[in-house]
Amino acid sequence: MKTFFAVLTVLAAIIALWYAACVPMNIKGVLDQAERAGAEVTPATPKARRDLGTLGLVANNSFAIGDTWVQERPRLPAPHQVVVELWQTTVEKKITSKRSLIYHGQVTLSATLLGFAIGTGLGILLAVGIVHSRVMDMSVMPWAIVSQTIPIIALAPMIIVVLYSIGVQGIIPKAVISAYLSFFPVVVGMVKGLRAPDAMQLDLLKTYNASTAQGFWKLRLPSSMPYLFASLKIGIAASLVGAIVGELPTGAVSGLGARLLAGSYYGQTVQIWSALFAAAILAALLVALLGLIERLVLKRMGVSA
Repeated sequence: MKTFFAVLTVLAAIIALWYAACVPMNIKGVLDQAERAGAEVTPATPKARRDLGTLGLVANNSFAIGDTWVQERPRLPAPHQVVVELWQTTVEKKITSKRSLIYHGQVTLSATLLGFAIGTGLGILLAVGIVHSRVMDMSVMPWAIVSQTIPIIALAPMIIVVLYSIGVQGIIPKAVISAYLSFFPVVVGMVKGLRAPDAMQLDLLKTYNASTAQGFWKLRLPSSMPYLFASLKIGIAASLVGAIVGELPTGAVSGLGARLLAGSYYGQTVQIWSALFAAAILAALLVALLGLIERLVLKRMGVSA
């Protein structure tokens, strides 16, 4: 119960700060709109202007404060505006509608899951090779680390152009970008997990004359499960980011990235923020699903999660 109230308090503080931030961010647009409508905008006292800057104009125009939370195209949307937009574009829209965030979310989700599957498979294979081969450990691991220093926003257009030039289009380029971001956490976590057994456990297998394959399946792989699932949670979130980034250079018409682009083109900041929150909610659901699978798997293996 204490944890619940603590979380609720932090959430309330964030929302309060968000509403407060909307005032300086949106006040100029509100005052400009009031002037165009013929209202008289009277400056506050010189001291108030020095203390508050632009907010000094609001002292004798208290109506402007509330208006900063209901602008049609605000610089910073108020929390209730984002919630209303999320409701309207999820519950009140048909799933097949091009304005439905569920429709755009499933487009991005399909690329995310494909890229995550590719990245996870590649990461596990590389980790197994790195653990069992010193040559791969010395050669592949440094390159895997270096690959993550390249900004994905610069690499994504190159990947798309190369794949388009050989006729690969659609979901595959986005999945490749997702895989690029998701494989590295899996490699690092899996290598750590496969190396988790201590020397005494490995020596015990040798006394039983266990083969390398038996040591892998009976000791290394079970020991790596907690590390693997921790890496998968990071990887699935990174994969979602990769899918969204992959939609940006292509000028896609569907997907959360396309929704962000459309909002940017037309100055619809509420649409942009709702798409961002939709992506965050989707990532949270995917991580929660992996957490559930982790508990079931570790419980089945007799390991506490």
